[in-house]
Amino acid sequence: MEQQRTIRKRGKLRIREDHISGYLFIAVAMVVFLLFTIYPLISAVITSFQNYKPFGSTWVKLDNYETALSNKLFWKACRNTVIYTALTVPLSLVIAFIVALMILPFRRGTQSFFKSLYYIPAVASAVVTSMVWLWIYDSSDAGLFNQLLTFFHLPTQQWLTSSKTAMLSLVLMALLGGNGSSIIIYIAALMGIDNTYFEAAEVDGATFWQKVRYIVLPLCKPTTLFLFITGIINSFQVFINAYMMTGGGPDNNTTMIGLLIFNNAFKYGKYGLACAQAILLTILIAAMTAIQFKVAGSDVEY
Repeated sequence: MEQQRTIRKRGKLRIREDHISGYLFIAVAMVVFLLFTIYPLISAVITSFQNYKPFGSTWVKLDNYETALSNKLFWKACRNTVIYTALTVPLSLVIAFIVALMILPFRRGTQSFFKSLYYIPAVASAVVTSMVWLWIYDSSDAGLFNQLLTFFHLPTQQWLTSSKTAMLSLVLMALLGGNGSSIIIYIAALMGIDNTYFEAAEVDGATFWQKVRYIVLPLCKPTTLFLFITGIINSFQVFINAYMMTGGGPDNNTTMIGLLIFNNAFKYGKYGLACAQAILLTILIAAMTAIQFKVAGSDVEY
């Protein structure tokens, strides 16, 4: 009996040693996660209840949240963000899916070339990309789009300074330059579909579009749901595009929630209000993500 107890104790000790070695492997990642994710989140929640100052912050309870919810600019920024998201996310998925279907029939080497080509904007700095688009949208005759309009004898546009075209310009920028990762993910999903489905469909005389509708789309639904949810999350946090391209103008028509939070924190020094708006944005994104999983993910199998 004593020998069996000793063996059990040794077994437990070995299991604990294995656990310790496992924890050591993930320790660095956990420390980084705690320092740069959990701690800033907790700090933001605390600051949202304060009139923050480097020395001598005072508690204001829910005043920052009341100010945020009663601010017309906050609701306008929410509306702008919703419009931007509603236009960019579905259209981006459609474009990425179509491009992936077009790339798939090529050989591996050609596929790699096109995947690299489409992924270049994701590798490049967002600031550098914005500088390129600033040249494209230049309101003078030097701008690429205005040169095209002039070539077709059409009137030039003030792309980034007109309330009619500013939001459209940001949406077009996102559609033409931000689909590289989605294309690669869609190609991976398409390559994971078993060829026996397509062979059976060919035996039944199915057309190309019938294969896409009844085979490809259902089997790619988990990928589409993932890209849809992450796309909405990223769109609600968009900042660089609005900051670099328009600065939120004209007349705050392109002011997104992320840009508003940045301005309140680093331009006006209202850190408490900025943290309150950031917490509200976090709650909104979490609620929308839960609803999307509940509605669209009920029949999705991974």
